[in-house]
Amino acid sequence: MKQIIVGLGEALWDVLPEGAKLGGAPANFAYHTSQFGYEAVAISALGNDALGDQTLKEFDQRGLRYIMPRVPFPTGTVAVELDDQGVPTYDIKTDVAWDNIPFTPEVEEAAKTCRAVCFGSLAQRNETSRNTIMQFLDTTPMNCLKIFDINLRQNFYSREVICDSLRRCNILKINDEELIAIGRMFGYPGLDIENKCWLILGKYDLDMLVLTCGTNGSYVFAPGTKSFQSTPRVEVADTVGAGDSFTATFTTAILSGMPIAEAHKLAVEVSAFVCTQKGAMPVLPPDLASRIQ
Repeated sequence: MKQIIVGLGEALWDVLPEGAKLGGAPANFAYHTSQFGYEAVAISALGNDALGDQTLKEFDQRGLRYIMPRVPFPTGTVAVELDDQGVPTYDIKTDVAWDNIPFTPEVEEAAKTCRAVCFGSLAQRNETSRNTIMQFLDTTPMNCLKIFDINLRQNFYSREVICDSLRRCNILKINDEELIAIGRMFGYPGLDIENKCWLILGKYDLDMLVLTCGTNGSYVFAPGTKSFQSTPRVEVADTVGAGDSFTATFTTAILSGMPIAEAHKLAVEVSAFVCTQKGAMPVLPPDLASRIQ
């Protein structure tokens, strides 16, 4: 069977000031991956409600494959408020469908044919989805690329979840604020950001660590390698989904054989474009989408 790239975790609606937009980091990741011509699948769970129906309708319109069992919980929503710079804050509703993702035979089959999977900490706040995510990761082929896009939100994470995820991933993606939180959690707050990154890279035997620092640029650390890219100045509409587009671009570029520095540069350019658009899933212009073969 053809290998697939999977976004695994929360599927939800971002309720923005101008209205509701489909989002959720794994769905955003899968959608942007598919824009580069890769076979991508979003895996989550939806409620038996109008928002669940609308989710599938929008995925169908975008041509995105999905495995989203309907469960007896409401489809997830997040109230999003944007500051003057377009930076979001989130109020994430609990006891929703994506907290209860079942490990179905279809999900298991996707794991067995998975070339890369992106997952985070948020969908692990509930035991049901956490068990599904761990079981999925443990079912993937040995050469599967596992990206832990940590995405710390509110208080929906724990040391145990972070440690188990780090032990299972090849690539960690984290931002500067999350790095501070993890430094406190693991007891090395005195180190500068680069030394923290090198320490985590070595401690968990990671292939790469991606650190994003907002307007202060981003880094990729790998054994014997460091890449830095400055953040382009653009007119920001909102930053919702920009990080997910970065992760999707970087992942597909690495899978295509692109060197780390080139993959990093393209990820920054795509993320900057997404910042100029409303919502998490804009269509990429051909000059960006055609850069990965």
